[in-house]
Amino acid sequence: MHFDTWQLVALAATLGIASGLRLYAVLFIVGAVGYLGWLDLPAGLAPLAHPMVLAASGFMCAVEFFADKVPGVDSVWDVVHTLIRIPAGAALAAGVFGDSSTALTLAAAILGGTLAAGSHFTKASSRAVINTSPEPFSNWGASLAEDVAVGGLLWLAIAHPLAAGVVVLLLIGLMIWLLPKAWRAARRILVRVSGWFGGHAAGSRDASR
Repeated sequence: MHFDTWQLVALAATLGIASGLRLYAVLFIVGAVGYLGWLDLPAGLAPLAHPMVLAASGFMCAVEFFADKVPGVDSVWDVVHTLIRIPAGAALAAGVFGDSSTALTLAAAILGGTLAAGSHFTKASSRAVINTSPEPFSNWGASLAEDVAVGGLLWLAIAHPLAAGVVVLLLIGLMIWLLPKAWRAARRILVRVSGWFGGHAAGSRDASR
């Protein structure tokens, strides 16, 4: 299965935005698709199909699946992966055009990194707000929805890349609308928590006197 230029652009954008949500699932699924021969991976993505890389990405995919279902742990996981998902999204998008011109590869990297950053920060801030709920079901529901969304988006990118490109454009619009709201809500929570710790520390000092 071979893609034309616009289909490759759609694939690069999809890999970028999906990496901000489930990086290791993206690595494993793309590698598995190449290993099984369902897709002729671009040269820049071909190493993902190596059995050792598949074993590593599959293991991390399983770890991330369960870590993302635990309230609090998912937010710590998101913070740690701020420095991982964004450059990885850029690298994956660039890998789609690995055998093309330098300018095209660089443009793809910028696109993939930007989309990975947008989806990552939208996810992280939204989940921080959801984690304020005392029950775990909303967290589980959000996490499972992200799992399904990433899987469906990757399937669409492989089977119907131009349709995936349209979905990515819709998701960009959703991120632009949602990210400021989720970020403001998450910031209010941080201010409230820091104020609580500050008040607790002040109370402890008063008590010691």
